[in-house]
Amino acid sequence: MEIPFTKMHALGNNYIYLDLFKFKLEEEILSDVTVKVSNVSTGIGSDGMILIHPTKNAEVGMRIFNKDGSEGMNCGNGLRCTARYAYETEIVTQKQFRIETKSGIVHAEVIVDDDKVKDVTIDMGKPRLRRSNIPMVGEDLEQVVNEPFEINGHNLNVTTVSMGNPHAVFFVHDIEEAPLYELGETIEKDLRFPERVNVEFVEVVNENELNFRVWERGSGITEACGTGACAAVVAATLNNYIRKNTLITVHLQGGDLFIKWDEDGSVWMTGEAKVIATGSYYYETLNPNG
Repeated sequence: MEIPFTKMHALGNNYIYLDLFKFKLEEEILSDVTVKVSNVSTGIGSDGMILIHPTKNAEVGMRIFNKDGSEGMNCGNGLRCTARYAYETEIVTQKQFRIETKSGIVHAEVIVDDDKVKDVTIDMGKPRLRRSNIPMVGEDLEQVVNEPFEINGHNLNVTTVSMGNPHAVFFVHDIEEAPLYELGETIEKDLRFPERVNVEFVEVVNENELNFRVWERGSGITEACGTGACAAVVAATLNNYIRKNTLITVHLQGGDLFIKWDEDGSVWMTGEAKVIATGSYYYETLNPNG
């Protein structure tokens, strides 16, 4: 089977994008296709696969699959790439439109220069802060802020945030010494998070800047995570490191995002989205006789 694709990245967080406005894929092969295209040795190589598809509830629909084949709920970098793709391929013609994800509908605005999308702003909506929103085992508090979190001999403190997907945020003094490789996967799969969790380590540079590293649920270490950057700003605000309604520059490994948690409770994210390549992927079906 020949599958047309576009590979895009936002600050290095790269996915294979499939335009289901133009063709269809069977539901039962989506996870298998994702695992195979994501493989850097035998596929294309990516952090996963994103489907851009028609929906009755918004101008564009988006589904996210992690590189291990599991389906995600939301992806900030994926939203920006989807917005750019939708505008430049004329799925939408207006600069402001809605994108539906499994966690809900968000509003997107493309910033255009010479008919090309330069940046994208996404209204990521309001963060969900109850322990049950993550979910995380324990008493269902309204907020989990700076809670002691012991794991593998490390005494950490965690602040949890859901941006439609779950995040565990840990503040460190030096981002270069964050135990991302040592603890990322262990925290992701810790039994305190029954649906697993995205893991962020954050250094507060000053009241306007954060340094950030991430281990993404189902994908491992990536260069950027848009929902994670949003969660980091919310967590830093809850811990009184920064102020609400202030534009914060989040320095990710792949580049910078600009995040603001406004007084009405919405989190706004602005950043780039880039096209890497287009082509065809030749997929061997699960049923060789099919």
